[in-house]
Amino acid sequence: MSLNVICMKWGTKYSPEYVNKLYSMVARHLSLPFRFVCFTDDADGIKDGVEIYSLPSVQIPDGSPERGWRKLTVFGETVAQLKGRCLFLDLDVVIVGSLDQFCKIDSTFCLAFDEKKKNSKIGNSSVFLFDALTHSPVLENFNQNAEEVIKTYRNEQAYLSAVMDKKGVLSFFPKQWCPSFKYHCVPKFPLNFLFAPKIPINSKIILFHGNPEPFDAIHGRSRSWYRYIKKTPWIEKFWSE
Repeated sequence: MSLNVICMKWGTKYSPEYVNKLYSMVARHLSLPFRFVCFTDDADGIKDGVEIYSLPSVQIPDGSPERGWRKLTVFGETVAQLKGRCLFLDLDVVIVGSLDQFCKIDSTFCLAFDEKKKNSKIGNSSVFLFDALTHSPVLENFNQNAEEVIKTYRNEQAYLSAVMDKKGVLSFFPKQWCPSFKYHCVPKFPLNFLFAPKIPINSKIILFHGNPEPFDAIHGRSRSWYRYIKKTPWIEKFWSE
């Protein structure tokens, strides 16, 4: 059994360091054979061992925010060279536990549970698992109806969740596997002023959405007064090359 691990880097928000650290974290936490693939528009600075492919195009209407819509391209022919199971990871996740169990998930599509939407069927697309070339209509429908899709769904994870639910294949990883740094690691107010964030039990991948980014969290910078966090040195231990 092997696994294709996929990430994407475009624009200037994330440096090559994020790709390199993600690759190193996967190598440390996955005992099974794997290929690590990065789709990007700029491969400068990315370390050996990472397979580089051109960033696939997606039909985003002029004037519409790109956000994460480009992630949908992994369901198209761009992954034709990657057969079998694929695990997509956002560049800003921090891996803290074994990834081996992700290979044992019995589902053609599975993603992280979104803690912000507890009573809905919308997942978090920072981490999702799928079978290559099994869900190509997801991308085809978007490219053909992009303007309507963007008006209907707030972002790619809402669209992706809705389409997969309609197909009857939507499933979520166990909640403990992919906790949110903001909602599960940081103590609730006012304890966040007294205690540093901790790694929840049974965590495998810590999700960083919005602020702070991992680098800021290490130094206790939350960028918002009401989400104060103390310095979090354990992130630096895991989030490293």
